[in-house]
Amino acid sequence: METNQNNIQKKKSKLKKFVFISLTVLIVGWFIYFFICGMTYSEGTRSGVLTKVSKKGYVFKTFEGELNVGGLNQGDGTIMPASIFKFSVEGEAIYNQLEKEQGKKVILHYKERIKSFFWQGETNYFVQKVTFVER
Repeated sequence: METNQNNIQKKKSKLKKFVFISLTVLIVGWFIYFFICGMTYSEGTRSGVLTKVSKKGYVFKTFEGELNVGGLNQGDGTIMPASIFKFSVEGEAIYNQLEKEQGKKVILHYKERIKSFFWQGETNYFVQKVTFVER
């Protein structure tokens, strides 16, 4: 009878150790996820002509876009070469706003993350807010 109780206690001890290790791994994993994919590296704005917005992905649909920030007159008669800023959009509401204003001048307010997972977006630049420029 006593060996049965010893076996039961050993199984309980192993189960407690397994639960403790599992919880520790989950907590450390969450902190790593937050640090790598949730932490903001920089914030800023970019202005230009919105050239493309799309919903991409086979399984995880993400909202992506491109902004033409080049071709601006520098005031002294020179023109900057065309430069494309690729970005991801965090929410469908912002995506819908961008879709309606394609081809127009906009100011994008974005946050740059250290790294993004494939289900968040293709780029590390995530648009938080859009300001439309009236001409």
